[in-house]
Amino acid sequence: MKICMVLSVPFPPDEGIGYYTYNLSKKLIEKGHEITVITRGSFRKTQREIFDGIEVIKAPFFPIYPFYLKVHGKFVNKVLKSMESQIDIVHIHSPLPPLVKTSVPMIITVHTPMLTDYRQVKINSFYSLLSKISARYVSFPLELKLIKSSKVITTVTESVAQELRDNYLDVGSINVVYNGVDEKYFYPRKEKSENKTKYALFVGRIDREKGLFDLVECGRYLFKDRSDINFVIAGKGRDLKKLKNKTKNFGFKDKFIFLGQVEKDSLVKLYQNATLFVFPSYHEGLPSVVLEAMSCGLPILATDVRGNRDLITNGKNGILVPPREPKKLSDEINRLLDDAKLRDYLGKNERETIVEKYSWDITTDNMLKCYESLLGAQK
Repeated sequence: MKICMVLSVPFPPDEGIGYYTYNLSKKLIEKGHEITVITRGSFRKTQREIFDGIEVIKAPFFPIYPFYLKVHGKFVNKVLKSMESQIDIVHIHSPLPPLVKTSVPMIITVHTPMLTDYRQVKINSFYSLLSKISARYVSFPLELKLIKSSKVITTVTESVAQELRDNYLDVGSINVVYNGVDEKYFYPRKEKSENKTKYALFVGRIDREKGLFDLVECGRYLFKDRSDINFVIAGKGRDLKKLKNKTKNFGFKDKFIFLGQVEKDSLVKLYQNATLFVFPSYHEGLPSVVLEAMSCGLPILATDVRGNRDLITNGKNGILVPPREPKKLSDEINRLLDDAKLRDYLGKNERETIVEKYSWDITTDNMLKCYESLLGAQK
């Protein structure tokens, strides 16, 4: 099959949906299929490149809110029109792709639904106000059109599927195809290095919605009682400067270490040598970084929100805490730091969860069944 993926995030990837698309594409190529990815480019004309055997087309993108999706869509549809005779399936990844118009059979994967996610956004800046308005009156109606025009709908978790059933669709019309992880690449280290200072790791986009400001607030409680823990933050994003300023204002500049975007090989070592993984986000699809940390057997402390709770059974393969509650976050970090047996128990169960359910081989085989169903329905 020749499959065309349409998404809205950078490619080569630097965040969750991009990595999902990349890893799925690589496994599909291994099985003999051809993949093209269409995503956002820049002000320049359409660009084409090959990345790890994947054809990447970057259509012009102009960040003119609230018209950016409509303008970008014209370029994407022009590209699609020129290659319709060469592709078998168009696979849309939501949120925030343009409205695709094509005669080719179409499948959509909803990673996080716009309708529920925009409700989680707190208005604390002009940007957040603009994002909330745009999500409700531009992105959500567009997502609804894409869902209705797709013959097959998939989500990455059962909870996302249920939200779609509640807001859009009849029960039973959605396929859950989980996110995956390369369990052979992300694996536990047999013996961890004995660090004098332990560190709690966060990996992901530096964004207020990831709960990172709560993590800094948590330090106000945590560092009263102990000095044997640092926070290591790997990632980039629009709130990085604000977050650094907050750590400085709280006197935590030396307790928060910002690494920026980390290469894959270095990231594995970070997971393997960390004491625990913290992920205090407000809403999720099925976060790749949590899967990676679990695959490395790293004890997880995450917020009790959709996506995280799909992966974690509290107290068995991770710990869940309420979002936006820094004191409870601090209490659970303290508990994990003081209980090595609990950390080992959680880490072992997390690794088993990944191997049994979330490998990329399993995910790819399940997605291929959806593709075959889509093509069968067209005959």
